[in-house]
Amino acid sequence: MAAEEEKDETAEAPAEEAAEGAAAEEAAAPEAAAPEADAGEPAEQLSPKQLRKRRRAQHKGEARPPRTPEERAAVRKAERARKAELRRKRRAAARANKGERREGTPPRERKPGVRRYRQGTVVSAKPDKTITVRVDIVRRHRRYEKVVRTSTTLHAHDERNEAHEGDVVRVVESRPLSRTKRWRLVEILERAR
Repeated sequence: MAAEEEKDETAEAPAEEAAEGAAAEEAAAPEAAAPEADAGEPAEQLSPKQLRKRRRAQHKGEARPPRTPEERAAVRKAERARKAELRRKRRAAARANKGERREGTPPRERKPGVRRYRQGTVVSAKPDKTITVRVDIVRRHRRYEKVVRTSTTLHAHDERNEAHEGDVVRVVESRPLSRTKRWRLVEILERAR
């Protein structure tokens, strides 16, 4: 009977060792299987602060030697200079891209001595020999591509008092004729009804 008990104990011992080995493999398996499971699922999004915390918790090296305030300031200054250089490059690239004209008509180049013409509607003809012309401007915003409507008013010289309110007229740039008048009536394109 004692011999049988010894055989049972020896039979149980390898079984126990095998069970312990299997348990150890199972414990190691979840760690090895964890990356595989993560590969199927999207990685969890952590804030920069949480990422920094995790990296610090996993760090198993020696701490850096303490630095003097002057050394820290020098490192900070070098980092700021590096970032400033990156900003300069990015802005230069943006300016280069901005210089490239996309679709649409380019603005006319201004040559000295060439007078500008404007077309607008007369909103007031009350003063003698003067009309107030509203010029409507419709253009597309450079960045947002939205149609922006603006208007400006000009005072123009009308020598014979021909234009009346509501007329569509063409005016040309001229020398200063008064404190506010810098334009002169060229022709009446359409009479008011």
